[in-house]
Amino acid sequence: MPTLRSSLGYMTTTACVTEDASSLAHRMSLLGVARNEGVAYVVEDVGGDEMPIVYRLWLRGPRQGHLVPIHAWYERCEDPAEIRAKIAELAPTLEVAIPTTPEAWMLSTRIVARRALRVAGPTSCADQPIRKFALQLLVEPVSGLGPSGKTTVTAFLRPHAQLVEVWSLPGGDAAVARVSYTGIPSGLGLDKDTFILLTAGIYGVDDPDEM
Repeated sequence: MPTLRSSLGYMTTTACVTEDASSLAHRMSLLGVARNEGVAYVVEDVGGDEMPIVYRLWLRGPRQGHLVPIHAWYERCEDPAEIRAKIAELAPTLEVAIPTTPEAWMLSTRIVARRALRVAGPTSCADQPIRKFALQLLVEPVSGLGPSGKTTVTAFLRPHAQLVEVWSLPGGDAAVARVSYTGIPSGLGLDKDTFILLTAGIYGVDDPDEM
């Protein structure tokens, strides 16, 4: 069985860990919704005193479902305090999304593609590749009725993901979900978040920035 042999070879000849565990997991939070703009604002905390990353999650239009960093905020800014001040100024102007029960939703995953990458730097695993996956995430309501969505992310070391939170958006016809997955190949593999738009009209879109 050539396929089985190649799968076993891939899993047994790629490294499970790296020695560098200095990086911190990345956490995303939903700041709020600007209905007039058709976007939800999402903040990614990358740990320590590093500059947080602010995204727009487009709720309608040609970019619907895409999570896009606000590049203009960072073009001439190198001070994390300035970005945090902008976040604090923006937050009161946004509508609050309503948390829902995550157990009412189910997450399914599918490996779309897999590769092996070399570990950078002088580590004991530098002569052994690490696993990289294109991992599709699909969030659906358990009842079968309601909005759904999907996206594809780049996962490392193991194709594991967890549905953490779900919010109903103002208007009640859409929702957003936060999914955590192994997205940082440091130490034992550290977590990274993504947000998925759930709608009745589409299953979401693949985020090209994640691949």
